[in-house]
Amino acid sequence: MNHPSYRDRRRATAPPRLPGRARNARRLSAAAAVAAMLLVGCDTGTPKASPHSSGPGVSLAPSATPSHSRSTFAPALTTAATACTNSSKLAGWSNRRLAMLTIAVPVSETSVSDATSEVSAGAGGVLLFGSKAPSDLGSRLTTLKSHVPGHLGLLVMTDEEGGGIQRMANLVGSLPWPAYMGAHWTPAQIQQNVTKVAKKMAAAQVNMDLAPVVDVDGRNVAPSHTNPDGWRSFSGNTSVVSKAGVAYMNGLRAGGVIPVVKHFPGLGGSTYNSDFGPARTLPWSTLQKVGIPPFTAAIKAGAPAIMVSNNIVPGLGTNPASLSPTAISSELRGKMGFKGLVVTDSLSAKAISAAGFSVPAAAVQALRSGADMVLFDLGSNVNSQTSSIATAITNAVTGGHLSRSRLIDAAGHVLAVRHVNLCS
Repeated sequence: MNHPSYRDRRRATAPPRLPGRARNARRLSAAAAVAAMLLVGCDTGTPKASPHSSGPGVSLAPSATPSHSRSTFAPALTTAATACTNSSKLAGWSNRRLAMLTIAVPVSETSVSDATSEVSAGAGGVLLFGSKAPSDLGSRLTTLKSHVPGHLGLLVMTDEEGGGIQRMANLVGSLPWPAYMGAHWTPAQIQQNVTKVAKKMAAAQVNMDLAPVVDVDGRNVAPSHTNPDGWRSFSGNTSVVSKAGVAYMNGLRAGGVIPVVKHFPGLGGSTYNSDFGPARTLPWSTLQKVGIPPFTAAIKAGAPAIMVSNNIVPGLGTNPASLSPTAISSELRGKMGFKGLVVTDSLSAKAISAAGFSVPAAAVQALRSGADMVLFDLGSNVNSQTSSIATAITNAVTGGHLSRSRLIDAAGHVLAVRHVNLCS
């Protein structure tokens, strides 16, 4: 058989030669296509951040672009951008400023300007003490908030539980003891009455309430040295506490106040009041059945913040829960899936010093364990105590005893509960 030559095969498969005018038109069309490709390559629009960016230290890979083989005139141009997040912004802050954001400074509600220097230094919150608020508390707090660096907002918190635990009832109205609410009010009535109080709290520039107490206790006594709960508890019935706690929490939120559910993992049946000495909760195996369900219900309902107690929990280690990574990171964060703000109970409690910790050392241990914000009591040395806590935290980071990433995470939770966006 005769095989055609390569030249003959090429002639047999080549398209017919176009007339001159048609050839010119095709050349012009090709030139236009090249110009279009160049314009695409030179796009000057705003780069869009990759949806997979996850914060500081993340380098985004260039977006994939089609390759044009044998094309040397249209190079593939790519854009890369680092997505802005609160974490990426906080990564640029000094350790000292990050440390200050994790501290709530105690102050008398009749003299909130006493905390001006701490707020100016970046304290994340102030904790109001007292039993009768001044009529102009709102304007005083507005002035205090004006000193916040970058005007990022300030957590202004108080204990407004009801009954004998009320700081500003003269301004916002009174609530009965939670034990009364649990026994005589429906969840809807609890939410309605709490909302009325919360709206007045918010009007006075108080945006966080260290309530509700969701400890399952039910003992018909006033809280005391030996019993931290008593009438502070809605009931001795777990189901009643779960429903009442969520109702109280939702009432605060409806009124514009951030609730702080307390005292994880439950103080009902405690051996003592941790404010006055070492205290133990019921065994962990019992708490899981009796004390934990109200916290689970609150988390499912969107609890933004939870306070951890200073009690030792038999079965979860030998440190107070507020200083226990098992209680906070493993149980509350890990198994229960809580992603909000974790606040300590007061680190000035005798249970903390009895465990061998000063307030600054306890603050470091609390942050290491997974807490985000530390509280301590009002005293004559608030300024020096605040400075000592911040110094202990920064030294712990420098010395490798507290990871900087954990400190950034804690600071991020403080901003998140106030819906602060550093990138806006």
